[in-house]
Amino acid sequence: MSQLCDGRVAIVTGGGRGIGRSEALSLAAAGAFVVVNDLGGDRDGTGMSNEPAHEVVEEIRAAGGEAVANADDVSDWEGAERLVTLALTTFGRLDVLVNNAGVLRDRMLVNMAPEDWDQVIRVHLRGTFCPTRHAAEYWRNQSKAGTPVDARVINTSSSSGIYGNVGQTNYGTAKAGIAAFTIIASQELGRYGVTVNAVAPAAATRLTQDLDPSGQLPPERQDGFDPRWPAAVVTWLASAESAGVTGRVIESSGLRLTVAEGWTRGPSGEPSDDPAKVGAVLTDLVAQSPAPAGMLGV
Repeated sequence: MSQLCDGRVAIVTGGGRGIGRSEALSLAAAGAFVVVNDLGGDRDGTGMSNEPAHEVVEEIRAAGGEAVANADDVSDWEGAERLVTLALTTFGRLDVLVNNAGVLRDRMLVNMAPEDWDQVIRVHLRGTFCPTRHAAEYWRNQSKAGTPVDARVINTSSSSGIYGNVGQTNYGTAKAGIAAFTIIASQELGRYGVTVNAVAPAAATRLTQDLDPSGQLPPERQDGFDPRWPAAVVTWLASAESAGVTGRVIESSGLRLTVAEGWTRGPSGEPSDDPAKVGAVLTDLVAQSPAPAGMLGV
């Protein structure tokens, strides 16, 4: 692999398994020093273990790379701060933050318990905010001190969030929120030399084992759900070459590479403060508008 990220320091949250593992390995192969963060819990967010992060670190080191493990909870304010501090004290800088940590608690809305909602929203949304907030403070201070900054935040969204998926109101809401977070954060952090993008990956991992996306394809196409495909996109986004790309949500798998188009203002009509007239105007506007895209984006 070309040394796209030679010397860059990257944090990958949820880097012990699945897509995060592939991202950490790909970044290391491209020359990055990697902080592999993983709480080591089950896919529903219960339990914890140091082993997943350490196993990836050992794999990186065995291949000649440099990495360090971290098992902090990134949805915890102090834990996220320790994570960013670890990158700075170990490698002396931070260039890339990949927010990948996530959990699943799929339920139909009528069966979803408050704790199912809270846990998923916390890990995905707060787990994206907390590390980004601490990293952004570091980059802002660097920029204000006159030190050139060429940094990256790469978030993890999902087609479940940008298009919607039955049984995932909690997960989809969190992933849609991450897409919005990406756009707004890119507008705020660009002045400091930081780009912010998101990847909406499709991959067969521990989190998607119940969905088994690869099993829906003929054998010759099942490789399209290997995590290495989105990992390659993340690695390029982490590099200096991607400096001109920010505020984007990119769908990635071995079957598809596309830039998702967000909310756009559609057909417009004459406003009215009369409820009886509003109905006629809106009915006509809805008829003119395309139906929302499905999980495949069409």
